[in-house]
Amino acid sequence: MTRRYPFMQVDAFTDRPLGGNPCAVVFETDRLSDETMLAIAREMNLSETAFVRQSSVADFGVRFFTPAEEIPLAGHPTIATTYALVDSGRLSLSGEGQSVTTHTNLILELKVGPIPVEIFSQDGLVERVVMSQKKPQFLALLKPHEVLPAFGLKKDDLLPDAPIQVVSTGTPQLMVPLRSLDVLRRIEMNVPFYTNLRQRVGFFSPHLFVLEGITEAGRTFARHFGVPPDSPEDPFTGSATGGMAAYLWHYGLIERPNFIAEQGHWMSRPGQATVEVIGAPDDILNVKVGGGAVTVLRGELMV
Repeated sequence: MTRRYPFMQVDAFTDRPLGGNPCAVVFETDRLSDETMLAIAREMNLSETAFVRQSSVADFGVRFFTPAEEIPLAGHPTIATTYALVDSGRLSLSGEGQSVTTHTNLILELKVGPIPVEIFSQDGLVERVVMSQKKPQFLALLKPHEVLPAFGLKKDDLLPDAPIQVVSTGTPQLMVPLRSLDVLRRIEMNVPFYTNLRQRVGFFSPHLFVLEGITEAGRTFARHFGVPPDSPEDPFTGSATGGMAAYLWHYGLIERPNFIAEQGHWMSRPGQATVEVIGAPDDILNVKVGGGAVTVLRGELMV
């Protein structure tokens, strides 16, 4: 029997269509199996597809799938899903109908558990969605020779005196700090080496970044790689941006715990996020990552 599932495609971490990172958001998916959700994610062929469902512990439940596998926490699908819930009329804003600035709170149940989300709006229009990621975990430390050949890089390409480490604010990501934009630009992935590294170490995906932005507003710029050939490079990665922020604050590599992170410009999908680390460098409580979003597509999925 064919069922119809309403869906939207939303660009997250941008204020204009065709920027940032696109996410398909499928509604009313309680009956879908894991296998079907993964097949739909492959059909959409985006970095992630979000599946909204009912929740007994939060306002909404949502699960995220890449074309290769489920991901426990993801940034741009959280921003996109929240925006889609408002834009589709499934979630009402505080003070809706009034010409005021409002702040709406909700809880989303993800694979990692419930997380708080804040919506900042003006005159009934969403301006920014902010997610609170989990307390960071600083996991495996790796040596340059174990990691850099996966990206065609050498030890001299690293940011001096900065470790390579797996950090998780809900999803374990490999943090690789580089010394310049030129180094970041000339990455060439060695897929067999990378695949072996990922399987051996047990992280979800790698985040390579520098301490300079593409625009004057940016404090960091990053590239993020998935699981070739399913998702070679991600335009903007909110979960890893949170892990990166925790890493930078923990190791004293940034002066302030709040900044603008940039990603995706070299893919012609420029994106920006507001980032705020909560807590002292040696006792970080959580990380807030936020950004804008726009709807680019509405339709029905027939499965």
